[in-house]
Amino acid sequence: MLSQSIKISVVGASGYSGAELLKILLRHKHAHIEKLFANSSAGKRVDTVYPYFTKRVDATYEPYSLDAACTSDVVFIALPSGEAMNIVPELLARGKRIIDFGGDFRLRDASAYPKFYKREHTSANLLSQAVYGLPEWNREKIESAKLVANPGCYPTSATLPIIPLLKEGLTESKGIAISSLSGVSGAGRSASADLSFTEVNESVKAYKVGVHQHIPEINQTIGDATGQQVSVTFVPHLLPITRGIYTSIYATLKHTTTEEEVFAAYTKFYTKEPFVRFSPTTIPEIKNVNYTNYIDIGFRLYPENNQLIVLSAIDNLVKGAAGQAVQNMNLMFGFDETEGLL
Repeated sequence: MLSQSIKISVVGASGYSGAELLKILLRHKHAHIEKLFANSSAGKRVDTVYPYFTKRVDATYEPYSLDAACTSDVVFIALPSGEAMNIVPELLARGKRIIDFGGDFRLRDASAYPKFYKREHTSANLLSQAVYGLPEWNREKIESAKLVANPGCYPTSATLPIIPLLKEGLTESKGIAISSLSGVSGAGRSASADLSFTEVNESVKAYKVGVHQHIPEINQTIGDATGQQVSVTFVPHLLPITRGIYTSIYATLKHTTTEEEVFAAYTKFYTKEPFVRFSPTTIPEIKNVNYTNYIDIGFRLYPENNQLIVLSAIDNLVKGAAGQAVQNMNLMFGFDETEGLL
């Protein structure tokens, strides 16, 4: 474990995920926040945009500068997908270590970006260099990575619960259906009529059915961890809450299975994982994970239909974004994995 401090820059620091990252870094004993970059908020004080930081952060958002960012040891990029690919090549060329919150480096197949992200990838040559930042299944590669692609919030909530079951041969790899419900902060801080209080309050709706950009990420992540090819059905929904993701997974059992066998699979892979909590009796709830880096996992057997129903809950801004990013940073720099997160 290292004891020195590291210098940190955050690009996109004024967004929801960037602000959540700043909260975590303030309680991280090895973190020295050096630069906070923003576009629309450039020139504004941090505590003006977020009064929460009054008397805690004496800083002003700056316009992004490569030279300014390169004085740091690690650069977090908390920008919308499509932005990081334009600045990562220069940062890597200058020897910087990078953690990208967006989707620009999560997929290895460049041809998937026009289909699911509606844009060509301008730095496709770097896709093979990126390490997918799911600590529970990629810890050793993250430790030596130069570029970490922080997982999406939905994929985090969906892949962590299903991977142990597939690896232990309890469920079929075909026919996996996933239904996820997310708070509106997952869409970012930019103004949108569809995300206004009036539009989302007292309602729930599905969106991007069958075409969501996280579908190939979920398939790729499960495939990498299990060696099994999967093609999940994934339907996301918008909830009239600020934060949190609730995911229900429906999988077909391979054979008659007991609750003890399911619990044993999670015990085998996750007992020593600091941020995975699982229970054979407790049904996860968003309120129990919000503002934490935990994922809560529960399950119920449905033998009449030969099914296993798995449920999970995470905070989309923490385990689904900023918290997982700091967990990755801790691994990259040899800190205690839980530093700043408990």
